[in-house]
Amino acid sequence: MDAEEGNRIFLIGYRGTGKSTVARLLAEALGWDWVDADAELEARSGRSIRSIFAEEGEQGFRDREEAVLEDLCARNSVVVATGGGVVLRESNRQRLRAACRVVWLTADADTICRRLAADPSTAERRPALTGAAGACDREEVEELLRQREPFYRACADAIVDTAHHSPEEVVRGLLDLFRIA
Repeated sequence: MDAEEGNRIFLIGYRGTGKSTVARLLAEALGWDWVDADAELEARSGRSIRSIFAEEGEQGFRDREEAVLEDLCARNSVVVATGGGVVLRESNRQRLRAACRVVWLTADADTICRRLAADPSTAERRPALTGAAGACDREEVEELLRQREPFYRACADAIVDTAHHSPEEVVRGLLDLFRIA
């Protein structure tokens, strides 16, 4: 990792693990900018992730996601909340490992399902990967977590369980861990 990596922190993990909330709070604590990579992708394309998946398929979405990640890795003094599947491409994993500090936020399937059900943007913005509309298929979440775990682990400089800690506690722990505030 290069000398400038200290001013880039990327949060990875499955949807519903708190990446956007923690990114915003951590950036505020550091006086940095923060970016939700999915929101950035939607802004650039002028449509929702759900729409991109429907019109271009997963391949088209992942191509767009990779381009956004490349641009975000060049920014300084930024905390980035990545999309949950950004780690699926080896090129993205390599880029993350080379460009920044990476924190893997985790939570158990029950916590993820509870958070997804409470998030009104889940159904309208995200592709239906987990069960019927409005429902969370716990077994499917567990399977995707199992499949992605080695990819998340391969990128992570730190792993933080968000199921039993408030976003503020997670931020305090990260500030202490990286000794950056």
